[in-house]
Amino acid sequence: MKFSLIYEAQTTDASREGDRRIFDEIVEQAVLAEQMGFDVIWCVEHTALTNYAHMSAPETVLAFLAGKTSRIHLGHGVVCLPPAMNHPVKVAERIATLDLLSHGRVHFGVGKGGTQQEAGTFGYDLNTLYPQIDEAMYLIPKIMTQDEIEHDGTYIKIPRRPIHPKPYQDPHPPMYLACTNTDTLTRAGERGMGALVLGFGGPEDVAKKNSVYRQAWATRRAEDQVGFRPTQHLAALCPTIVLEDGLQARKIGIKGQRYFMESLGHWYGAGPKPDPSKWDDNVTSQDAEGKDVIRTNFASEKIAFDFSDPNMMLMNPNHAYGTVEDCIGYVQRLIDSGADEILFICQMGTVPQWAQLETLKNIGKYVIPHFRNEATVRVAQRA
Repeated sequence: MKFSLIYEAQTTDASREGDRRIFDEIVEQAVLAEQMGFDVIWCVEHTALTNYAHMSAPETVLAFLAGKTSRIHLGHGVVCLPPAMNHPVKVAERIATLDLLSHGRVHFGVGKGGTQQEAGTFGYDLNTLYPQIDEAMYLIPKIMTQDEIEHDGTYIKIPRRPIHPKPYQDPHPPMYLACTNTDTLTRAGERGMGALVLGFGGPEDVAKKNSVYRQAWATRRAEDQVGFRPTQHLAALCPTIVLEDGLQARKIGIKGQRYFMESLGHWYGAGPKPDPSKWDDNVTSQDAEGKDVIRTNFASEKIAFDFSDPNMMLMNPNHAYGTVEDCIGYVQRLIDSGADEILFICQMGTVPQWAQLETLKNIGKYVIPHFRNEATVRVAQRA
């Protein structure tokens, strides 16, 4: 099992000062994450999505983190491959360079981007991008492994050229695909790529996606392989806030997730911008049985979240919000659902830095060792 962090550079403050703060906080967290035993720092790539994601140059962030760290791995989750946004030659050069400088710590995820807002920035219609992404996806590992490349494709044309440098990892870093639906899970499995499941659906949803992915992997054909390093791996998103006070962690986590989802709804679904200044911080109430629940508004709907209900999907509150024991229980459910890697996300809009740092410490001190020890025991028992 791997235990990792993923960052959107999400912020409630889109000013220059806000940008400086959010990136300084990410660096502080990444350095701490290495100390606490996390495996990978993943960075997304988005453009022109104010507040939702200011991580528009992940290659720069990851290069900076490579110099600040010595052990933790560095993941592109993912590089967007429209050629005018990221030309395949430049992607291959950047990935190889980062892999060399980090001594083989790079993980290389690819995708197309999620919104017309982003695609339109570079002159594309989002709905027409798949063939271009596919062409680039197959081409980049060839650039990273061949002495010279020449390509006369439908969307990309490269005269014969030597492209340098080549990556540290031989033949190239492991490759992954961003997966949000059945089609992309199938595509990842068929092409021998790792799957980055970037959704809030929870363990039941992960289990369904895992089944689709493993079936596609089992029936894949050699001619469909992307790159030259088959990677069977499913990473699942895990929103998390872990504090000594479990109810406080749940309040902070639900508020952060609400900001995340309403920001997502604004850019992906033309919903209103989230305005946390109008939200009631006292989000707890009691249900008819006297149990503490979280009450909030999502869009125009008033909702009360009972943490015993595992069936919420879009804004599922049953993530790793709460105490160390709550986090361990939820992570175990994701593992049981088929996850090979847990992508913890605590950097969600309204979540304060102190709560994120405390979360990383608690996961590093208690959660990761719990599962490392469990794995050690299982290996010993098999021996």
